[in-house]
Amino acid sequence: MMTTILLFCVLIGVVAGMRAMTAPAVVCWGAHLGWLHLAGTKLAFMGATWAVILFTLLACGELVTDQLPKTPARTVPPQVAARVLFGGLCGCALALAAGGGTVLGIVCGIVGALIGTYGGYHTRHALVTKAGLPDFVVAVTEDLVAILGGLFTVSHV
Repeated sequence: MMTTILLFCVLIGVVAGMRAMTAPAVVCWGAHLGWLHLAGTKLAFMGATWAVILFTLLACGELVTDQLPKTPARTVPPQVAARVLFGGLCGCALALAAGGGTVLGIVCGIVGALIGTYGGYHTRHALVTKAGLPDFVVAVTEDLVAILGGLFTVSHV
């Protein structure tokens, strides 16, 4: 059971690595819809309507700005820091909701965020440069993987 929870913490971290704001948005939605039980915890705010709205708007903004040519790579330090921060937060939320260790949840979320950041970057780069796929198509596919993967993860904890 604990191994499964930690795997989900890694997976939500991967989502954060792919799209930094998508991970907290889906965690907020999961808490708001009752999939994640965070009431009475320090992360109970994630189920509040204002948090759902805020993180959903931030996630939508990120999906748009990702398409802009001047958007910095996800591997620059500020981008990595944000992804690690949100990966750890979301990993903590999943572990907390499942009654597991929050420190392990944070660590697994951070590891997942690093996997999603660098794995996503190199995969996208290879698909565009070596496979010749249009960047827009790869980016939208990555968006869908992050959103659907995040929703799958939070709905199964």
